[in-house]
Amino acid sequence: MDHTIAAISTAMNRSGIGIIRISGNDAIPILKKIFRSPDKRKDISASASHTVHYGYIYDEDTMIDEVLVLIMKAPHSYTREDVVEIDCHGGIISVKKILQVILSSGAVLAEPGEFTKRAFLNGRIDLSQAEAVMDLIMAKNETAMEYSLSQLNGKLRSRMEELRGSILTETAFIEVAIDDPEHYVLVNYPEELRKKVGSWIHVIRKWIDSYDDGKLIQEGIRTVILGKPNAGKSSLLNLILGEERAIVTEIAGTTRDTLEEDVNIGQITLRLIDTAGIRKTNDIVETMGVQKAYEKADQADLILYVVDSSVGLDENDKKIFDLLYDKKAIILYNKSDLPSQTGWDEVMEAAAGKTVIRFSVKEGLGIEELNREINSMFFLGTLSQREDLVINNIRHKTALESALGSLSMVMQSIESMLPEDFFSIDLMDAYQSLGSIMGEEVGEDLVNEIFSRFCMGK
Repeated sequence: MDHTIAAISTAMNRSGIGIIRISGNDAIPILKKIFRSPDKRKDISASASHTVHYGYIYDEDTMIDEVLVLIMKAPHSYTREDVVEIDCHGGIISVKKILQVILSSGAVLAEPGEFTKRAFLNGRIDLSQAEAVMDLIMAKNETAMEYSLSQLNGKLRSRMEELRGSILTETAFIEVAIDDPEHYVLVNYPEELRKKVGSWIHVIRKWIDSYDDGKLIQEGIRTVILGKPNAGKSSLLNLILGEERAIVTEIAGTTRDTLEEDVNIGQITLRLIDTAGIRKTNDIVETMGVQKAYEKADQADLILYVVDSSVGLDENDKKIFDLLYDKKAIILYNKSDLPSQTGWDEVMEAAAGKTVIRFSVKEGLGIEELNREINSMFFLGTLSQREDLVINNIRHKTALESALGSLSMVMQSIESMLPEDFFSIDLMDAYQSLGSIMGEEVGEDLVNEIFSRFCMGK
């Protein structure tokens, strides 16, 4: 990390402000080369940390832009290095030009996530907090943002350190007792340890079980809209989105491919997927669309099945009902504003216990009930009341599963009445697995792979 890095930290568009970030030992000397203050006596390199300065960026004798410069000196910065941020006018040309002048003055272009990687390597944050930074950037709803912030603020680290501290205490006791049996008695210790390990296993299992919820919070609920042609699927998509996103006509089979959009419903995000109408057809393109609808349904977290109540149920409906058997699903008894050809009782019987809602896309009837049902169907409707840890990262889940396996081995050793030194081996394995969540003893390749997912300038 001897070199000084620089990158654009804002989106490359015609926004009002652009930000270029510099970090490293030469950040302030580089700034001194290219910055000029209206006060010609001012030495920018002598400025105090966490100060803002008005002036201009120059490329030799050519002024590029009018700017505000923020100076943050090590170790009190995001990377724990000297950091300079240049706030300039937005726009692709001016921002790129300033970056080019910085690079020409001695900095190198930062790799994706390199600023946060330096914060991790310099000990300002652990690996779980670094991952939380990207989760925060990618958060699709307020709940995901809240969980990312809690992880960024050290909630995950705190829980891991607490559990690891308990494991280390027991491991140390075993080692001391083995080395000094005259002063430390292990006669009743296996039973005491069994109770403690049992409580640790219980906690870890709860964290592992939270992963499915955490993944849905972070990524959104894959919600597939199914139904026969002209049932009102695309109209439902438009109604939920609040805009005319999908083409709607009276011609059956208008939708040939899937159409995907994200929308927030209460505390959660739906990844809405509109699909081709389910029916037998000789049209090759439509057949491909129907096959894709089946594939999306198989991958769905939630299926919204739109039943056209103005026509009778047929073999196509039976196929869709069969798809719902082992899925979370809500059936919308649509076109309830029209004379029905499919009775309510007939749909209720075919639904086999699935929720059915009287619905009219045209009139907006049932949309509020649908929103309530979705929110109550996931996370037991108590998303905001969660006090415990929620895991949303597969790397963290894998580490917890590894720790769980090691602790289960401790329980087996206790039940098999093996010598106490067997306990300490597996206890230390669990300790190390939990430590890998924060980035302890993880390989350089894994660290590089994690940060490669970050955007430029972060």
